[in-house]
Amino acid sequence: MSIQVERRQLWESRIDAFRASGQKAAEWCAENQINRRQLYNWMRRLDSKRPTKNSPSWVRVKVDQQPQEASPSVLIKIGSATIEVKSGYDASLLADVVRTLQTIC
Repeated sequence: MSIQVERRQLWESRIDAFRASGQKAAEWCAENQINRRQLYNWMRRLDSKRPTKNSPSWVRVKVDQQPQEASPSVLIKIGSATIEVKSGYDASLLADVVRTLQTIC
């Protein structure tokens, strides 16, 4: 294992411990002899790579080839849910549906 990977894992565990402590950063850092600025720098660095509840994530999409219809449409299947998007769709409504699904998934 490289030194960079070990260092990242060390800081991930430190950040998890800090967040689980419920303490303010200054208190936790003093108790654990950690430089507060380093803690914040590593949190920013690692948080930019971690998905959050509100961040978009990739989902597997299966595309079935279907014969062309008079009105072209796209079927989006997420788990047991299916969304059909037809030509002339309301983009605002689709965005609302996607946001709702993101909060559920």
